[in-house]
Amino acid sequence: MDPDVLNMFVIAGGTLAIPILAFVASFLLWPSALIRIYYWYWRRALGMQVKYANYDDYQFCYSYRGRPGYRPSILMLHGFSAHKDMWLSIVKFLPKNLHLVCVDMPGHEGTTRSDLDDYSITGQAKRIHEFVECIRLNRRPFHLVGTSMGGNVAGVYAAQYPEDICSLTLICPAGLPSTTDSKFIKQLREMQESKCIDRIPLIPSTPEEMSDMLKLCSYVRFKVPQQILQGLVDVRIPHNDFYRKLFLEIVDEKSRHSLYENMSKIKVPTQVIWGKQDQVLDVSGASVLASNIPDCHVYILENCGHSVVVERPRKTANLILEFLALLHSMDNNKKQA
Repeated sequence: MDPDVLNMFVIAGGTLAIPILAFVASFLLWPSALIRIYYWYWRRALGMQVKYANYDDYQFCYSYRGRPGYRPSILMLHGFSAHKDMWLSIVKFLPKNLHLVCVDMPGHEGTTRSDLDDYSITGQAKRIHEFVECIRLNRRPFHLVGTSMGGNVAGVYAAQYPEDICSLTLICPAGLPSTTDSKFIKQLREMQESKCIDRIPLIPSTPEEMSDMLKLCSYVRFKVPQQILQGLVDVRIPHNDFYRKLFLEIVDEKSRHSLYENMSKIKVPTQVIWGKQDQVLDVSGASVLASNIPDCHVYILENCGHSVVVERPRKTANLILEFLALLHSMDNNKKQA
């Protein structure tokens, strides 16, 4: 073989080998870095941009796509110990001309974390209102979406700041009394009885605990490699002390039933989406909402757990779009009447 041709193959092979070796090394040695790169790439691919907004000395981190238009903007509030990027799986199925805003909740990811802050549900709703005013999102009423803890905050927000929003979507929201104890609630009761609160199921410290948490939150059984589980744990461990403090705050009597206590004040059309096999917050909470909010549309998803956003992203996105289209049609009919 010609030496020049051989050299060309060697150089080409080396060029291909470098990124492959880098990927393998990251996967084996720094899986947490790989997870961060994954979210960065996914944000860019979906056209989501990250920005910061300051309210006095408090900083909010958020991602957004599109600009305010004739259709309502959509603000999304994530759940406990998550971050703004958890919504990417749904963003993928939403039209690019919709104005979307995904904010890191107080103390999470890029938003300010302070020991002096009020992390009760009411305190978080107040912070989100500051964020809304900061980016002037409430120049026109917007659609508010919240899941789990974020659903609790969203419901309280709708009750406390009704002029800001035109409609509401609650996905497996916390903050409700339940007639049926979920697996998670039973685990919490056992912890309280044994006076052992070190191992909260939603705050994993090992790959095994992370695997258990994923099984608790999802009906669909995802096969997650050990290295990815390790990466997920590595990303969370530096924040676990904060998560413990936050968890104790939101299960305290001050916040435990915040959504339930504010339901009578929710006057906007409300959509409820819940996984039928939710093991964290029992699906019976959906009927509680339906019985107490006048204009409430309930959708129960079969073969789905608590992580509705991850398990059924396309279905969830379609339900939100159908709900908004229904409201738009009803508004047009009222104007023509």
